[in-house]
Amino acid sequence: MRRDRTEQDDDLRPEYDASVLKGGSRGKYTEAYRAGTNLARLDPDVRAAFPTDEEVNRALRSLMEAAGAERPGH
Repeated sequence: MRRDRTEQDDDLRPEYDASVLKGGSRGKYTEAYRAGTNLARLDPDVRAAFPTDEEVNRALRSLMEAAGAERPGH
């Protein structure tokens, strides 16, 4: 159930000028960010088994070696 916004719901601090904050767009840089990053989201069970970046990379390199895949630049 949705409730109506009231003056109380506005938790913007008084030192911020609300007129400057109008007109923003949500997700404006999302595609550019995704294109420039190499992050992978791990499921909880995988993360539990490989809690650090180093462990994930070691496991993936081992899998690549077993599959006969070459490492770029090596």
